[in-house]
This record gives sequence, C-alpha cells and structure tokens, in this order.
Amino acid sequence: MNIKIIGSTKIGYELPKEEALDFSGKSAGICYLPDTLETLFSEDIEKTKRRYKMNLESGHHSVFGHVTYNLSLEGIPKIIAMILNNEKIYNTSEKSARYTKMQPSEKEKELYERWIEIYKKVISKEYPNFDEKKVQKLAQENARYLISVFTPATIMEYTVSFQQLNFIISWFEDYIEKEPENAFSIQLKKAMQEFLEALPDLKIDELNPRVKGKKLSLFSERERKDEFGENYCTTYLGSFAELAQAQRHRTLYYEISLLDEAEFYVPCIIKGTEFEKEWLKDISSLKEFYPQGMLIKINERGTLENFVLKCTERLCGAAQLEIMNQTLDTMKKYLEATKDDEIIHNYLLPYSKGARCTFPKWKCTMPCVFGRKGAIERKI
Repeated sequence: MNIKIIGSTKIGYELPKEEALDFSGKSAGICYLPDTLETLFSEDIEKTKRRYKMNLESGHHSVFGHVTYNLSLEGIPKIIAMILNNEKIYNTSEKSARYTKMQPSEKEKELYERWIEIYKKVISKEYPNFDEKKVQKLAQENARYLISVFTPATIMEYTVSFQQLNFIISWFEDYIEKEPENAFSIQLKKAMQEFLEALPDLKIDELNPRVKGKKLSLFSERERKDEFGENYCTTYLGSFAELAQAQRHRTLYYEISLLDEAEFYVPCIIKGTEFEKEWLKDISSLKEFYPQGMLIKINERGTLENFVLKCTERLCGAAQLEIMNQTLDTMKKYLEATKDDEIIHNYLLPYSKGARCTFPKWKCTMPCVFGRKGAIERKI
C-alpha cells in the first residue's frame, strides 16, 4: 500500500474556482485512468477542461466534491448555521452560545442581561456547591433562549466541498425566489441574500442539484407518522436551541416546521416557580425576533443503533438539559412501542437505566458534577 497526499488545505491560500474545476476534472479522469496518476495530473489543460465540462453538463457532479474550502463565517445568524449544519456534508467549529456571552440587539440584550442575573441567583440557591464560573455558564446557557435565531452573532469555521457549496448557493437562491413569504421567511430570505453576497466568487452555474429536485433538508414538506423498529421516526416539540444541539448527531435526520401559534420553552430551574410567568411574558415579547427558546415541531429519524449513539452523548449531566430530557422521552416511546419485539426491546434495555455512566462498557474519564442519579434528576 502506498498513500500520498495529492491535495491539502493551506492556511491563507484562496483556491480560485478555476483551479477547483481543474482539480475536479483531473479527479474525473481517475474513473477511466489509462495510465498513471502522474500522467493524468500533467495532461494538457484543455483536455481537463473538456472532461469537467462534460461532467457539469451530464450532472455527474460528485467529482467536484474532492475540492474543499475552509470558510470563516463571521457574524452569520444562528438560523443560517443550522441550515448549513443540516446538510451533513461539512465540518464545523462554531462559537457556542452555551459557553460564551452573546451580543444581541438592544431589546434582546436588555432581557438577556436581566435573565442572566436572575438565573445566577436561582441556580446558586438550588445548587450552593457550584462555583461562580459554573453558575455563570449555566445562567448564560439558559438566558440565550431569549436571543433571536436571526441575531448575527455566530462565528464558525465551515469546511465544505466545492460541489456542496455550489449546491447550497442554488438552494438559497431557490428559497429566496420561490418560498412563500411570511414573517419568518422574509427575515430568512434577507439573511440568505446577505450570505450569498458575502461569499467569495465560487459559483458555477451548471454545478447545482436542480435536475434532481433536491432542496434544503431542514424544512419539512409533509407530516410524518411515529414508528419504532430497526429504524425510527418521531416528532416532538423542542426549541431552536435544542435542534442546534441535535444536529451534531450527523447520523440522524432532522426536519422542522413552525407552530401556528407561538409557544416557548421554560427552563426546568424556573418551571413552576414565581419566575415562570415572568419568563413567558419576556420571551413572548420577542416572538417577532424568533428567539432560540421558541418551540418548533422537530422530526427526528434514524436507525436503532444511531439512536443509542445519541443516548451515549445526551444522557449525561454535561449535556444540555432540554435535549437530555427529550432523549429520555424518546427512549420511553421506543421501549413502549417495541415491548412485543424482544430483539429490539432487549437491545435498548441496557441503555434505559439512567445516565450514560450506567451503560454497558462505558467508562467516563470526565469529572462528574451531578452523579448518576443527579444527572437525570437535575433542574439545570
């Protein structure tokens, strides 16, 4: 076996789209390689052009996926990051709203700062053993539910193929042109247009998925029924913030639809307390901003094994509480639906006893704040 690097990412180098096309054309030549790679890579440029143009025209676009771009996306709205992250073919490093302080609009900022202080007091009272840094992080994590998904605050590195980036360009263009306008889509179209205008010139008109009828995968076009077996499909209410967490499980598929009437997530630490009504009043006043705590209908689909993988990440005291509780709810539904299917039911049982530290062969090397029981029973 002989392994060579034939192309690589280089800091500061902006690969022109002409070179991306040339690389892709040479990659296409591998499929019918008559000689060596060295001969292919040194062929006449016009021969390479003829080949990649043929691939563009025929719709055989996979060869254009060999070229990748590392993009720094600064000041993009959270909703754009969520749309990009739902398309699977990427790598990303994203500024966390759980761990870093956000800088939203004045109206959002006033409420955000106010609720950070409220949460700090409530958390410190409920968990007096937490140090100041832990309390601050958890307060920010819950106050960020107030921040709009359209707030241009996200910073992320996004690594994507030349092919996929052109697909995204065409999907954004189609959404802007064809999606019926409502309060949400008007704001989203504006954000998409700003994204397209900020992109370097990497668009190739012929490199798009329109002939195959593909669209952005995030937005649901039909109702789906719940089912549980070797594969599962389930729909539940969750916040935009929870969806962003769930999208990290790239083996699972997610679709969303907005509710007809706005509803909002209430963090468990204040649920049933004097602060719940005040929280709902404040977050409701931001509904035209589409705060991250707004509830949406989320459809989740995947395999049995990949659901268990989700459990190993989310049934833990370090996970966001909302997604941990939702994962527990899905586990209960899965067990109930498969109680007459001995093979699947018994496969799930070892992962249904509590936090992941109870899972077979799981050995945690991280410091634990809540413990096995506390992880599931926590309020924050």
